[in-house]
Amino acid sequence: MMPPVKPMLARLAATIPPGMSYEAKWDGFRAIVFRDGDEVELGSRTAKPLTRYFPEVVEAVRANVPGRCVLDGEIVIARGGRLDFDALLERIHPAKSRVELLSRRTPASFVAFDILALGDRSLMAAAQRDRRALLAEALAGAVHPVHIAPATTDLALAEEWFSRYEGAGLDGVVAKPLDLPYRPDERVMVKVKHERTADCVVAGFRYHKSGPVVGSLLLGLHDAAGGLRHVGVTSAFPMARRKALLTELEPLRMASFEGHPWAHWADPEAHTTDRMPGAPSRWSGKKDLSWIPLRPERVCEVAYDHMQGDRFRHTAQFRRWRPDRDPGDCTYAQLAEPVRYELADVLPPRAADAI
Repeated sequence: MMPPVKPMLARLAATIPPGMSYEAKWDGFRAIVFRDGDEVELGSRTAKPLTRYFPEVVEAVRANVPGRCVLDGEIVIARGGRLDFDALLERIHPAKSRVELLSRRTPASFVAFDILALGDRSLMAAAQRDRRALLAEALAGAVHPVHIAPATTDLALAEEWFSRYEGAGLDGVVAKPLDLPYRPDERVMVKVKHERTADCVVAGFRYHKSGPVVGSLLLGLHDAAGGLRHVGVTSAFPMARRKALLTELEPLRMASFEGHPWAHWADPEAHTTDRMPGAPSRWSGKKDLSWIPLRPERVCEVAYDHMQGDRFRHTAQFRRWRPDRDPGDCTYAQLAEPVRYELADVLPPRAADAI
């Protein structure tokens, strides 16, 4: 088995299904780890290599996993008793010196939850229950920062995990059929994620890549000082709805950015102190991030799973317009965030507090 291999994926469900193997859903970088002697490759979900960004994980793999194997898992960074996805994003840096500095300052861990090959044997056709047993055996002697993800077939315990681990930065539960072979790039597992709703100001939109229809709505919330901060986007609309939105939003369209709360978005220095639409990043590449300003007068309700700092961690899901809501009332105060941190129950204290 040679890289790249795309990981097996999960489809979203509203409730945790019975009769499966359950694990916490990790909030990190999915990684397929290939080891053949001293040679180690870390493959991302998109099959692009992550190896150069996490040299400490490469060394940990050499020290803790069998000499020839392929593992599926998650690269995570834990700080202050919870997972820190922002710290992971900082690791994707073009400068080798910066990568090496951060590998010491914010070292990452690898949490393994599947094994695809061991020695000369491919395990792709083996059942989930058998791969799990082989994984436990292969990593029995592993120490921090390499870990085996806890798993259970107890539905009640899985439901307890769903509640307890959220405050530590884990964002749900993954369920795997016990007889499931490994099927790359197929949504054959089940994921159950936390979902909340928030009322947000719609302050702009981007065009869809296919042409002159709405691609995404730009969302804002007011901070304690009254400023409107960009918190994310909502974008999953059928094509007919995208066309209708363009007409629906036309009365709010501004002729220029003058007077808009995010008018200074085009100034590169502004992005060093504030998050605004159009901010350049290593992830956006050459993607067109230009947007159309709207008068911030309309409110929509969106669903979100959790926050990453002062913004939505993932793309929010549009639920409905809220004409009964005043834009000024759309503040961070309405957001609910878990307060319990239980990461030490999942990773040993050294890993949970690593910094």
